[in-house]
Amino acid sequence: MLHLDGLHVYYDEIHALKGVSLEVRRGEIVALLGNNGAGKTTTLKTISGLLMPRQGAIRLEDKPLVGTAPHDVVSLGIGHVPEGRRIFNRLTVRENLMMGAFLRSDDGIDADLQRVFALFPRLQERLAQVAGTLSGGEQQMLAIGRALMARPRLLLLDEPSMGLAPVLVEQIFETIGEVNRQGTTILLVEQNASMALSIAHRGYVLETGRIVLDGTAAALSENAEVRRAYLGE
Repeated sequence: MLHLDGLHVYYDEIHALKGVSLEVRRGEIVALLGNNGAGKTTTLKTISGLLMPRQGAIRLEDKPLVGTAPHDVVSLGIGHVPEGRRIFNRLTVRENLMMGAFLRSDDGIDADLQRVFALFPRLQERLAQVAGTLSGGEQQMLAIGRALMARPRLLLLDEPSMGLAPVLVEQIFETIGEVNRQGTTILLVEQNASMALSIAHRGYVLETGRIVLDGTAAALSENAEVRRAYLGE
């Protein structure tokens, strides 16, 4: 479904991605693991069109994405939940969700709103509340819900557990699994490697801009290097 081939991305003269290649197959959850500064967020931003690679290719199915404007990437079926949530703090929960459907003109928006409420009942309870007054967990729910309102075929999730209490982390990951079971393919960036691998089908390990390991989630969970570096063992 999604193919990255030899991506090289720079911030001025800083070489952030050094030949990254990976694929995400339809229906999968693929985890992208790595320490801070490894290039995980850069990878997602490049897929979304927020950064331009100097070299390499990105394809969604058979369509090249390099050079595509971010809003057109959304229209093609890629949703992005950024690190830090980046909700519209001064808008209400409803207004944030409707912003996710901004590019749509079909008649399925109300049905998708109900789907978001089924996944995150708390958002329906907070519908008229200003988003900036929500708790951290509620804001993460809103960020995911907003992305789902674009009806993406592929969802990019950047650190969905960041700053959340353990009980909320479990809830968020259960919901990510449900979103995938409902048919959305997911590329998941996550510091909590144990949680990520518990729901992923496959994974990649990124170190200083390079893919150094890949395999099934089960194989990565048993890999001694992964266990030492990312699972605290």
